Amino acid sequence: MSAGTPKSPLAAASGLICFVLVVGGLSGLAHELFGWIRFMGFVRFLVPDGYEVVGYIVMVVLGVIIGAAGDAVGRRARD
Repeated sequence: MSAGTPKSPLAAASGLICFVLVVGGLSGLAHELFGWIRFMGFVRFLVPDGYEVVGYIVMVVLGVIIGAAGDAVGRRARD
């Protein structure tokens, strides 16, 4: 991270949301598919019962989309 260019608050918030969604979704998928220990257990409350695998895949995809949007906002703010 360069100290010369500060990150916009929106880009920082979207980066945090992106991280939580992607890591939480991958953790939930690992738990559902392989039975591993849940890393971020609170994400189980974000998906409906019976649709866990689909819900975790949606979380990962949504996290990637939010991360890309936040990166675009951050680049636009620097220009």
